[in-house]
Amino acid sequence: MSIDLNNVLIFVHSVRAGSFAEAGRRLGMPPNTVSRRVQNLEEEMGTRLLQRTTRKLSLTSAGQQFYERCATNLDDIDRARLEVSDSVLEPRGTVRVTAPADFFDYLKVEDIAHFLKLYPQVHLDFLLSDARLDLIAESIDIAFRVGPMQDSSLVARRLGNSFQYLVASPAYLSSAGMPQSLDDLVKHQCIGVPTMGEQMRWRLEGPDGPCDVSVSGRLRSSTARSQLLAARMGLGIALLPFAAVWEDLGTQRLVRILPEYHHDQGGAWVVYSSRRHLSLAVKTLMEFVAAKLASELQQQPGG
Repeated sequence: MSIDLNNVLIFVHSVRAGSFAEAGRRLGMPPNTVSRRVQNLEEEMGTRLLQRTTRKLSLTSAGQQFYERCATNLDDIDRARLEVSDSVLEPRGTVRVTAPADFFDYLKVEDIAHFLKLYPQVHLDFLLSDARLDLIAESIDIAFRVGPMQDSSLVARRLGNSFQYLVASPAYLSSAGMPQSLDDLVKHQCIGVPTMGEQMRWRLEGPDGPCDVSVSGRLRSSTARSQLLAARMGLGIALLPFAAVWEDLGTQRLVRILPEYHHDQGGAWVVYSSRRHLSLAVKTLMEFVAAKLASELQQQPGG
């Protein structure tokens, strides 16, 4: 059974108004139009909903049951409408975000605290993972990602370049020596991600273009954060994002190795599933984080 929801709305207003004339005045339509629309609803439902007299309207048993159900739902819709209207003026609601595990090396927690203070009606859920989560399946509003964009069904906005640099601690270099060329890396302990074999392959861009170098080491780990800690402890040379190492480079806790080489990760991006249906809270967070990350990324040396 298919019914016209506008007729349902007119029916509820008619009951609340007590007459077709008053309902018409409230709805801005002629009373005979109101009466006809309620009659259409009764025909659609196959039952009489209202008893009509010259003075008033009264509900039938079926009409009473239908009215109680419809009035509650229409009130819920009206409350939702008001909440959405309010949110146009002030960001509110929960925003679900996915980002790499080391995301807070790029965006400071202090920045998130500032955002939450600016927008007290917004709640943030961060799903931090180096795996690329399915935005639809996980009900994720936006994703911040590093690397080439492969899913053409997503809307992707580039925030800037994202480079990785070769770094090591002064203590390690004092013991093992400073590499003078890429060939020297094979003699050093290198910290990278786990692989099936003993060798790790680093792709670097240098003065003569891209090149691949095979390295090895006694310690390998799956996150940039753990590799950073290992490099600080003097366990070897690591290839790490600028956002993870810039403070250490500034304090000389770490030293950049072979500065003419770097690895281009393929850019930093903000990604979402559609240009439509982005709430004000999502848009506001996206612009806030995008501005912060773009500022951070602009500080990177070009290699």
